[in-house]
Amino acid sequence: MALQADKHVYVEKPCSHNPHENELLVAAQRKYKKIVQMGNQQRSAQSSALAVKEIKEGVIGNVYKGEAYYSANRGSIGTGKLVDVPKTLNWDLWQGPAPREAFRDNIHPYNWHWFKSWGTGEIHNNGTHEIDICRWALGVDLPNKVTSFGGKYTFDDDWQFPDNQEVTYQYDDDKLITWTGHSRGKIQPSQPGRGASIYGSKGVITLSRNNYKLFGLDGELIKTVDEKVKSETTNTVGGGGLNVTHIANFFNAIRFGEKLNAPIEDASISTMMCHLGNIAQDVGETINIDPKTGKIEGNKRAMKNWKRDYEKGWEPKL
Repeated sequence: MALQADKHVYVEKPCSHNPHENELLVAAQRKYKKIVQMGNQQRSAQSSALAVKEIKEGVIGNVYKGEAYYSANRGSIGTGKLVDVPKTLNWDLWQGPAPREAFRDNIHPYNWHWFKSWGTGEIHNNGTHEIDICRWALGVDLPNKVTSFGGKYTFDDDWQFPDNQEVTYQYDDDKLITWTGHSRGKIQPSQPGRGASIYGSKGVITLSRNNYKLFGLDGELIKTVDEKVKSETTNTVGGGGLNVTHIANFFNAIRFGEKLNAPIEDASISTMMCHLGNIAQDVGETINIDPKTGKIEGNKRAMKNWKRDYEKGWEPKL
C-alpha cells in the first residue's frame, strides 16, 4: 500500500508472513522503484561490516560454515481468554490481511509472534538477524536443501511454533548455515543470548551486535573489535544505537543517494530462508530448493505452505 502510494518504505523484520508475500514485496519494489530497507539493523554495525570485509579478504581462510543462534528463557503464554478489545486498539486494523479471529488476552502486544495467524516464530523474530549475518559473511544466497528438527517441549499453552529448533541450510559449494533457536526452557543455556560464528580453514570469527572476535585454529583469541555505536540491548526490544544508525542510512539513501545497507531485494533472502526453515519443520523432512527462486522442488505438501488465506478485501496486490 505504501509503495502504491509512492512512498519509500522502512519495513521491520520479518518483511513477510509467508514466501508468497516475500515475492510480492520484492516485485512491488521493482515495479514502483522506491527505496525499501528492512530492519535488520546489524547490517549497519561498523564492527560487523569490518568483520565481513576481513572474512572476504581471507583472514580466516576459506569459509565453510556459519552458526546462528538465539538463546532465551521465555515463559508460558498460557491459554487465551476471550475478553473485550482494549479501547486503545483497533482490532480489525491490527489483524491486517489475516482471517478474523476473536480477541484473546494473550495475543497483544507481543505474543502474536507465537500464533500462526500473525506471527512466524522465533526463527523469524530473532533468527532473521543472525542468519542474515551468516549469509552476509559466507557470501551466499538461497540454499539447495533445508532440514529442521525441533518441537514444543516446555509448556502446555497456546504457543504454535517450535520453542526449540535446529535448522540446517546446505549449499551447492559445500557451505552450510545452521540456526539454533532456544526460545524457552526450564534452564537457559550458558552461552550469550544471541550471535553468529563463522568458521574458516584458518580460524573463527564470532559476531555480536557489540563486537566481533577473531580466534586462531588453536582457539586463542587474536583480537576483539568493539562496535563504536553500542546497541542498548542484546535482544530486539528498545531503541538501541544500531536502530538509529540503520534508520539514518535509510533516510540518507532517500535524501542523498547513500547506498542502502539492507535493500529489500537482498534482505528478503534471509527472510525466505526462515520461511523455508519453518516449512521444513512443518512437513518433517528435508526439502529441496531451487536456489535461483527459492521454490520447493518435488514436494506438493511443502508448497501448500507457500501462501495463506486472506481476509476478504485484504488480499495483497501489486
